[in-house]
Parts: sequence; structure tokens; C-alpha cells
Amino acid sequence: MESNTPLLQATGLTKSYNVKALDGVDFELRRGEVHALVGENGAGKSTLAKIIGGVTHADAGKMLLDGSEYCPRSRSDAARRGVRMVMQELNLVGNLTVAESIFLDQLPHRFGWIDYARLNRQAGEALARVGLAGVDPRQPVRSLGVGQQQLVEIAAGLSRRCDVFILDEPTAALTDREIGHLFEQIQRLKAGGAGLIYISHRLEEIKKIADRVSVLRDGRKVITCPAGELSMDEIVRLMVGRELGANIRGHGKKRGKEMLRVDGLSDGRKVHGVSFSAYSGEILGVAGLMGSGRTETLRLIFGADTRRAGAIYLRGSATPASILSPRDAVQNGMALLTEDRKEQGLVLPLSIRANITLARMEAVSSALGWIRSGAEMEAASQWSERLGVRCSSVEQRVAELSGGTQQKVAMAKWLFRDCDILLFDEPTRGIDVGAKFEIYQILQELAAQEKAVVVVSSDLLELMAISDRILVLSNGRVTGEFKRGEWTQDKIMAAALSGYATGTSL
Repeated sequence: MESNTPLLQATGLTKSYNVKALDGVDFELRRGEVHALVGENGAGKSTLAKIIGGVTHADAGKMLLDGSEYCPRSRSDAARRGVRMVMQELNLVGNLTVAESIFLDQLPHRFGWIDYARLNRQAGEALARVGLAGVDPRQPVRSLGVGQQQLVEIAAGLSRRCDVFILDEPTAALTDREIGHLFEQIQRLKAGGAGLIYISHRLEEIKKIADRVSVLRDGRKVITCPAGELSMDEIVRLMVGRELGANIRGHGKKRGKEMLRVDGLSDGRKVHGVSFSAYSGEILGVAGLMGSGRTETLRLIFGADTRRAGAIYLRGSATPASILSPRDAVQNGMALLTEDRKEQGLVLPLSIRANITLARMEAVSSALGWIRSGAEMEAASQWSERLGVRCSSVEQRVAELSGGTQQKVAMAKWLFRDCDILLFDEPTRGIDVGAKFEIYQILQELAAQEKAVVVVSSDLLELMAISDRILVLSNGRVTGEFKRGEWTQDKIMAAALSGYATGTSL
């Protein structure tokens, strides 16, 4: 094979679902390079990646791998050819152990029996490579948070032969420390001659690690060029076909009354004595490393997990609210946008219409309980348009949407419910840069409407852009609180690490 032969070459790839997802796309990947794919949600990035990874088949077009015809029949067929993929939506079996999940298709064995000592040892080595040295490979994968599960999938991909490695939004649920571990492995693969296809909405990552960038828009390739030749503003303009305007800043309105007060909240495992208040008219950001207790704190407030200690006070009341389940929380005017939209936030087989109205059926039902289809359609259409949900119609199944578009549907569900205490866990995870600005604007509007907005995000720059106040959790405890103008990245990171530096254990 000549040295200038592309490792992977795709020509004229076309794919249609209810709408055309890819329209004659050409793509090339070289050995030892990171080729980034960027574009808005629904631009065709994940569809292209799935065709290359054997997850789905193109309607037209052809591919060559190392100069030979390449048309994988399945994901496992692609893997046998050295093409591996870590998808945006997790593909793990919750009941399996972490070790079993990593080596599921090549479990070590002796005399027909699984060699668990060897399996767990190899899994421990794989976990250490992605920064999960503290995770027990024998624990069930369902016990891990979304970010840790993402790293388990990456560890699985890195543990086998890998000539082409496809990473679809690999850092969406990761913090800076975990991202650093991942980038080290990417450099190792590049040095070994592998080619990587990297999909991310975090453009600062693209500029940092990509050698070339291909921009997709509406299923078509707009441009391919060296990453160093495009500024982030130029990438955004090519992605969305328009200017996004100025950066989001705090709305600057004076906060109102106390809407939520958490006093000594604990679950006995990952949350220990957390106390804070959230006020109407403000956005309270919650920062922290993976495993710091951010998600668990929101779930305890919402009644999704069992509270072992602590009390929750609503709207200035001196009497604790009785919130023992999500139903109680919703009836008390609270909403939780979950970190894991696929498993906990949406009913994927149902339509966009049904998902958006699900949390407020009484608003689209008659006195006798019959659904008023006209009212339901009107509400779903209104919120789909408001959030820019890309779909053929509100009757389209949510399972058919891109990950970022699914996130918008999950958010629309709670906005239609019209709660005044909103808990958002990673609201922009998997959402393109254009849609992020739209989400930021909505968060600002909610705060301006005198609602209390609490936002957990792994993107520290995002929190600093949208928040009026930032709370920092570390090792299950509050270790810092900063008002706008008081924080810096260094101060927030120092607080995020302090709970571990003091030797506090869970």
C-alpha cells in the first residue's frame, strides 16, 4: 500500500430516514490523524459515523478501507476490520460488571470457564488508562454515573485492535481531568498510526486536538480543511450559516425571594450534608468533578433517590416539604431535566408530541380525561418551534432524532409543565453550538420570569457565562460558593479538588 493512500475513503454516502440525513458526502481519513466532524444537530455527523462503524447502512455510496472495499454488515463486522466506535448514546448492559462490559466479546477463559482474576486485572489496567483507576471492575456498570459509563465504553474501545477509532461526543459528560486522560490516549493512538474520527460540539477541543476538520450542514459537506486554517468563529459560521451574536452574560437582575433551601442533605453514599439556597430570578450553577455528587444532589432534591438525612424547604416556608418521590416534586412545582435523557428523560418509542405533553396531561385533556388531540398538537408544535426541534413533524418518534434534538424535546417537556423551580442536569450535553446559545437564552428568560434555575454542567466556561452564582461540590460536600465577579477558573477548580485533597472519604 502506498503511503499516500487514505486509511479510509468514503464517496457519495447517502442516507434517508424520514428526511435525508446524508446527501452525497465524501470523506477521507489518514493514518495518524484526528479528523473532526462538526455541525449542528441533525447535520449528519452521527449518521456518517454510524455508517463507517457498521451500525447502519448507506442507501448509496461506497467506502474503501486500506484501499480495499469496505461495507461492514454490522458493528461487530466493522470491529473485526479494526474499526471501532464509541457512540454518543451509551451501549452498556447495566447488569454486567464493568470488567465484563469492557471485554464482552473476548472474555478470557481457561478450560471453558471465564478467568475472572485475569478479566478483572485486565479491566483494571484498561480503566487506569482512562482515569478510572479507583473504579472496582467487579461492580455493576449501572452503579456508575453517565460520565464514568462513557469512559468505560472508551476503555473497551481502546482495549482491542483499533485502526479507525470513532468518538461521537466522547467528552459530553466528562470534566477537564477526565478529558485530559482521554486526550492522552488519543495521542497514543495517533502515534501508533491509527486514524480517529472525532465528533464534538466543544469547538475548543476541536482546535486543540484535530488535524483536519470537516463541516457538515443539512446532510451535506460544506468544507474540509486543516484545523489551523479555521478560527472558531469561522467554524460556527460554516456550521450554522449565520452569525450567533454576542456572548451570553448574566442578566444582571436582582434576585428575588428564596425558592429552594436544602439543609444537610445526605444519601449516606455520595452526598454528605449539602446545604444551599436558590432564589427566584437567578441562575445557580453547580460545578464539580465527576463523582462529586452533583447529579446525586439534584436527584435527592427531586425525590428520585432516597434521602437519608436533611430537609428541603420551598418558597420561604419554615416547614419542610414532603418530597419522597418525583411525583411529589412535580406537584410541588419542581422539574428535573435528567443527565441521562435516553433512560430517564424520554419515552423513545413515543412521538415528540406525546413526550412534550407527558408531564402535563391535564392541560391537553378534557374533564372526563380524554386527550384533546388539537390542544396536544398545538402545545407540542409551539415548543418544538420555540426550541428549534429538527423533525419531519411532531408525530416523529423521539428514537429517530439525533441526541441533541432529543435533549431539546426533554427540555420542552418541562417548559410546557411551567414549574417555578427548575433543576437542569447537563442541559446542553450533546447540543451543537448554535442550539446552546438558544438554550442559554431560554435559561435567561426563565430567570427573568422569577423562576429559580439550578444548572449542573461539566463545562466550567459555560457555567461562568450563564450563572449569577456558582456552587462547588467536591467529594459529596459543598466546598465553595462564588458570586458573579468573585470567581475565576482557578478558584473554582481549587474548590472542586479540595474535598479530595483533605483525605475525606466516602
